[in-house]
Amino acid sequence: MNTPDDCRRCGVCCFSSLESYVRVSGDDWTRLGDAAERVAHFVGNRAFMLMREGHCAALELRHAEDGAAEFFCSIYEQRPQICRDLARGSPECGGEREMKGAGLFRLHDVR
Repeated sequence: MNTPDDCRRCGVCCFSSLESYVRVSGDDWTRLGDAAERVAHFVGNRAFMLMREGHCAALELRHAEDGAAEFFCSIYEQRPQICRDLARGSPECGGEREMKGAGLFRLHDVR
C-alpha cells in the first residue's frame, strides 16, 4: 500500500468505532486544556478521545478546491502524544491503512 502524500487526504488513523480508540494520558489531558471536556471522555477511570460518527471528535471534515475530502485536526497543537507519535509512512501508519483500507472515508458521508 502506498504512503499518502498528505495526511489530510487520508485521515484513516482518525476513524474508529471503538470508544477507547485513542488513549489520553494525564499529560495529554492537561495539554488539551479547555478542549478536553469537548473532545475527550472517560471510560471507567481512563480517558480517551471522544469518537463521533465513526471518527475522532476533534476531526474536521472539509473539501479542497478540487472537491476531494480533507481531514483536519481541530486540536492539532494540543493533540495526544499517541497522535504525535504516529508518523506518515511509518509501519504504524501502514498498519492502520492496511487494516482499515485507504478509502475508509468513503464509508462516511463527508460532503
